Amino acid sequence: MKTNYYLVIDFEATCCNQGSVPREQMEIIEFGAVMVEATNFQVLSQFQSFVRPVRHPVLTGFCTELTSIQQHDVDGAPLFKDVAVQFKKWLHQYQGFVFCSWGDYDRKQLQQDCAFHGVPNPVGAPHINLKPLMSERLSLSKKLGLGQALRQAGMQFEGTAHRGIDDARNIARLLPLLFDARDR
Repeated sequence: MKTNYYLVIDFEATCCNQGSVPREQMEIIEFGAVMVEATNFQVLSQFQSFVRPVRHPVLTGFCTELTSIQQHDVDGAPLFKDVAVQFKKWLHQYQGFVFCSWGDYDRKQLQQDCAFHGVPNPVGAPHINLKPLMSERLSLSKKLGLGQALRQAGMQFEGTAHRGIDDARNIARLLPLLFDARDR
């Protein structure tokens, strides 16, 4: 797919390992995104914002432990609709990008939150699920988690795992392995 930029997105959402936050009620609590130049894979800009959840406003211990996002981070954060507007404004400066994520979760979560909050999807670009692409490039039969993929590529995770902005930055580091000149 020909593109000018790769928009790498990673969301963190409300969650629980004991079922108190059903999958269909999870909400984004962190937007993490980087815009990457397609010709040289340089990160041009990044966007990060916490989001105040409304369905399950109190984060579970599991969620806090997994993401390192604290209650005070989301309590003072803007609502989803406001972050979506800020995000769209940030995106507006780039034309001709594709939306990339590690797995299909981020695309689906964005659609779910937009529907729940009654706001248009701020991205409006084709989506590429990078996880199966990595397995294909490495001729692996199984799909790798982000940490495993970085290790396979001879890299170490930089930052805090399960933080949207750090995950997005690390995914961006894998782009040169996933795309070549024929893809741009």
